Amino acid sequence: MKSGRIRVLAAFLSFGTFWGAWGALVPDLQRQSRVGDGELGVAILMIGFGALCSMRPAGRAVDRWGRPAVTGCVAAMAVAGFLPALATSGTVLVVALMATGAASGAMDVAVNALAAAEEVRSGPIMSAAHACFSAAVVVGAVSSGAILGHGASLRGLLGIVATVVLGTAALVHALGHDDRPPRTPGGRRRTPWTRSLVLLGVFCALAYLVENAWQSWAAVLLRSAFSSSPQAAALGPALFAAAAAAGRLLNHRLLAGTAERSVLIGGALVGAAGTFAAAVAPTAPLTLLGVVVAGLGTSVCAPVILSLAGRVGAVDQRASAISIVTTLGYSGFLVGPAAVGLTAAATGLRTALACVGLVAVALAVLGAVVRPGPAPAPSSPPDLRPTPGGGASAQVEAGADAAARTWTTGRGGRRVPHHQDPPE
Repeated sequence: MKSGRIRVLAAFLSFGTFWGAWGALVPDLQRQSRVGDGELGVAILMIGFGALCSMRPAGRAVDRWGRPAVTGCVAAMAVAGFLPALATSGTVLVVALMATGAASGAMDVAVNALAAAEEVRSGPIMSAAHACFSAAVVVGAVSSGAILGHGASLRGLLGIVATVVLGTAALVHALGHDDRPPRTPGGRRRTPWTRSLVLLGVFCALAYLVENAWQSWAAVLLRSAFSSSPQAAALGPALFAAAAAAGRLLNHRLLAGTAERSVLIGGALVGAAGTFAAAVAPTAPLTLLGVVVAGLGTSVCAPVILSLAGRVGAVDQRASAISIVTTLGYSGFLVGPAAVGLTAAATGLRTALACVGLVAVALAVLGAVVRPGPAPAPSSPPDLRPTPGGGASAQVEAGADAAARTWTTGRGGRRVPHHQDPPE
């Protein structure tokens, strides 16, 4: 495996390790900080707010400086991710989660930009990378639940996770090369908020809302509704992530010839069915089954959307384009888990999570009737590359808006690296 692909997968693995631990430690963090469901929802809201503040600057930094910026984003996650362990009150928790969110948003943009660039160099990897993220969430959640169940402290647990992420930052730097893209004529420009990017961002927001609602509240539901132990409650986010990993690997390996629009609609409908089932299930095992179905369905949506985002716009603005989509997408992260907490305080957690199913239905409906529209013509000059059959094919690497408009990147829906011609 090429070093570029190794560092992409390693970055997603470490990112997933942190968020797996997060899903398992939320109940203990809630008790340590002495906050209720409503206050916890507000604190979680700060994660999204911090991410929204950091994503656009992170995208511009990665476009400008390449590898050093990516390394810095990952290292910042290691430091900021430890801060929630210091929270002993609602106020401190809010500040800690805002810093964690800012670092998470920067790392999110950096690693997705890294994956998008690697797709150009060596072929599709976005779904596989997101599968690694989900698999790491499984390991992180189960391991963290076991560690906490044996009496470990939050500081000890997050200290271990911070060390893993910091080691990944060193690996990304060591295996990297100069990732700064060539500048287009006319110098550096701001990435425009095109119709394509905005619509992709809206779809991403709905997908993230469903994903992060379950990642943040599955353990809380199991402990509050069924009095599950810490180890059993940790199965909620762990199984959700395991199902997400399986769904993304399925998308990467078996659905490569399926139109991306169909993948999005089908995934959203399956996610809605699982969400409704988990919200109303009368027993913990049935709740976990619903969580698995929800994870299988929603998992395929975000990678498809982000892969498209990485191919819209000029090559030297790839990270900025992804940052636009993730900034809009994180509004789902911002609203979803927090809205679940606030709604749960008023109507109960089951009702709040059932409402999340309606969001998944809305994603499927919008995916069926709305398509991203054309962006302005790319300003980069054509990139002449030899085709496998000989000769030269003028291809514009800077833009793949046609892919966004049709939800595919090749004839018949087969996804191919956008620097290659689909086979005749």
